[in-house]
Amino acid sequence: MNGSVAKWARLVAEAELSEPLPRRWTHSQGVAWRGSELAALVGDEADLLLAAAVLHDVGYAPRLAITGFHPLDGARFLRDSHAADKRLVRLVANHSFALLEAEERGLRAVLEAEFPLLDDQRLVDALVYCDMTTTPDGQLTTVEARLAEITGRYGANSLVGRFIRRAEPDIRAAVGRVEAALAAQPK
Repeated sequence: MNGSVAKWARLVAEAELSEPLPRRWTHSQGVAWRGSELAALVGDEADLLLAAAVLHDVGYAPRLAITGFHPLDGARFLRDSHAADKRLVRLVANHSFALLEAEERGLRAVLEAEFPLLDDQRLVDALVYCDMTTTPDGQLTTVEARLAEITGRYGANSLVGRFIRRAEPDIRAAVGRVEAALAAQPK
């Protein structure tokens, strides 16, 4: 991938999110900005990470919300309407441990069949880190504060609240791996 994929992704995300969901668009921009901080960590995959970061929530766009499960709706849109790179589509489909939420929704088998997990742990972790350390308003935050914000917004007993509770150990582990890798980088 080259730098043009991230630029294309930004245009697509902006077109789908900026007017109907300006706060979601702001979050997506913040997640992409966070991704730019990880460029050295992911090396040649920086463009892919930036594209996935800005597109990770595109499935929330009202016109794309077919199933109501944004990772699946976004991935299908990218695959079917844009013939997007398969790795990009799989990152969007599975961002932030979406399989666990898919299970809560009865969609795990569908998500796994259409969009298998990407086996590049470094990229998967990087996208989790970017999403889970960015507020809904695009600001930097801690993983602890982000998890609390999600639980507070949706409610602890909601479907999303149950998903976050189940995913929390994996989310914290992914963020921890990225933080450790960042700390180990030469200054």
